[in-house]
Amino acid sequence: MRAGFPDFRLGNVLATSFTGTLSERHGTAVERIPTPQRLVDWLAVSGLTVDSCTTAQLDLARELRESVHAAATAAATQDALPASAVQVINDCSAQGRAAAILTPEGKRQWRLSSASRVEDALGVIAADAISIIAGERDGKLALCASPTCRAAFFDTSQSRTRKWCDMNTCGNRQKKARFNANQRKNAGLPL
Repeated sequence: MRAGFPDFRLGNVLATSFTGTLSERHGTAVERIPTPQRLVDWLAVSGLTVDSCTTAQLDLARELRESVHAAATAAATQDALPASAVQVINDCSAQGRAAAILTPEGKRQWRLSSASRVEDALGVIAADAISIIAGERDGKLALCASPTCRAAFFDTSQSRTRKWCDMNTCGNRQKKARFNANQRKNAGLPL
């Protein structure tokens, strides 16, 4: 990854990983795609390689990201989906022209209509969001238990009781805070 930028937080689900390009939404927000080139980098590591990205395409990507986050959050809390978010997701899905192809290894891969069409990549992300929000995949949408994060994530654990969007970040941070609070309490120090 390019020096000077925060690492990407990648998960197994494309749409919710994309919402993770803005983390700590309820704390000090961390923007992980601050430049058009950084979006190109994220798309590449997500299997959606494009040659370039304009500022307008970055703005569209961020609008899709926030719409997916809003709709996924509403679905996770069983609230009505925001109409404006649904519209953006549907528009991006309809505008994208990508085809699922099968690799010789038996894996699905996306072929974009042109190597420089960010809109095709966003269409794939929007279609993925539609499938998880519509309940078409085995799992459930949940919100990270970290009070500063609250990211929507797709829980595919057997029990469907995962608490954290990522155990290596939010989960460890919360466990460490709880451990330190217990240590101070046991030592008679103020919390």
